[in-house]
Amino acid sequence: MTERDRRGGLEDNPFTLREGKDDRIHISWRGRRVATLKGAQAASFLRRIDGLDEPQRQLAMAKITGNFKRGNEKDR
Repeated sequence: MTERDRRGGLEDNPFTLREGKDDRIHISWRGRRVATLKGAQAASFLRRIDGLDEPQRQLAMAKITGNFKRGNEKDR
């Protein structure tokens, strides 16, 4: 079974990924930075999402940010 977004909260692609200085990866949700990965963790994440389509990338970013899988995030 392939993992998927059961509630449809990722259909509008709320997460964005940006590579910063010093091999850092910044993940934002609706324009607000919610996670920064660096070093080995950033490299591992980039390898994991390489070749994935956009819905799968969105799910991977939601999982790495942690609290977003509970559905208690607020859109302000």
